[in-house]
Amino acid sequence: MGSAAARPLTVAQFTDNYGPGSNGLMFAVQQLEGNLLDAGHRVVVVAPRAKGPNPHVGRAGRREIRLPSVKVPNMPTRVANGRHFDTAVDAVGRIGPDVIHVHGFGTVGALGVYAARQLGIPLLLTWHTDFDAYADHYSAILPLLTGVVQAFARINRDKLVNPQDLRDAAIRYEDRGRSTASLLGVCQKMLESAQLVTTPSPKTALRCKEIAPSARVVVVPNGVDALPPGPPPVAREAGPLILYAGRIAPEKGIPLLYEAFELVSAQRPDARLMVVGDWQRYPRIKRVLAHGQQRGNVILPGEQKRDALGAFYGMADVFAFPSQTDTQALVLHEAALAGLPIVSVDPGLQLVLEPGVNAELTRPTAASMAAGLMRIINKLDDPGWREKAAETSKRLAGQWTIQSQAIQMLEMYEQLASNTPAAV
Repeated sequence: MGSAAARPLTVAQFTDNYGPGSNGLMFAVQQLEGNLLDAGHRVVVVAPRAKGPNPHVGRAGRREIRLPSVKVPNMPTRVANGRHFDTAVDAVGRIGPDVIHVHGFGTVGALGVYAARQLGIPLLLTWHTDFDAYADHYSAILPLLTGVVQAFARINRDKLVNPQDLRDAAIRYEDRGRSTASLLGVCQKMLESAQLVTTPSPKTALRCKEIAPSARVVVVPNGVDALPPGPPPVAREAGPLILYAGRIAPEKGIPLLYEAFELVSAQRPDARLMVVGDWQRYPRIKRVLAHGQQRGNVILPGEQKRDALGAFYGMADVFAFPSQTDTQALVLHEAALAGLPIVSVDPGLQLVLEPGVNAELTRPTAASMAAGLMRIINKLDDPGWREKAAETSKRLAGQWTIQSQAIQMLEMYEQLASNTPAAV
């Protein structure tokens, strides 16, 4: 992780999403934990009580404070229910961290902001999740968002937020426009409370500045290293293979991808679509993909361990990204590191895209995405084009490694701990 600091730091990581299901946020937090521990620093994790994959349990210099939690219906997630918050703040105060790092805007995130203010500890906040999209897509998560508003009003007794302004701010699906605005008001206060805000992409930095113009924002993409390759894990035929890998959920645009693929298939009957992930969790997505599987042109290997994904990237011809709600999308970096060309519908995520060279950036419609996929498929027989596209993908993705992110984050922790202003 680079040179060691002048003294070991203690960093408290407050995160709302720490299992039981694996996800990009949990991976990012655990990666930071490992970076800090490897460099001889100490980590305190404050998170909902959940059983999730955790590679750092038992390591020297690491502690956990787990909060009572409840399961979010229809999602592989547990969230803090608001109990024992004062006890958690007292425990953090006894440990005396040098920096509090809040990941996101849930109930534990609100607690971290409060703890930083209450204890006089420098606060760094990272924006991970597009809450606008989640409020729109998940009726199940809306009570949690109500809990964020209520918890923030309750625990911030120092008037960071006026409880009167939030008393009636229920997050209801049928009125999500007004209620999401109330939630974003809380996000604004949290962003403005932090000495420094980090985001994983310029897209998210712009969103932060829209919500909280006075926030000090630095873009720190999550570092990604190439996944280990392997032999093809499933059989494939001679035609072009389109790959989507990642979490499968309503906001990820899987039905859009399938509609686009049907248009591609009409022109290239030998094309195949492979979707790697838990495709059976959501009934609508399951029906759509099962139909393609029955026809024989959709391959569904199911959810895979992250280290196994390299073999899937290695057998594909093009990576398709139909989501507009991601804040960075580690899968884009993984696909690029594997040398794949990419078709994406999100103009805000172009860290590893050079449209016209290694990528096609399309509108979020089936016809536009299908046209982008066909433009790449039609070039696959050109070895010179494939070589240049692969080189461009690897070069762009290689700028943000686990090591480079670790060095940048440690420098910011040290600056905050020493009250040295970070460069923005």
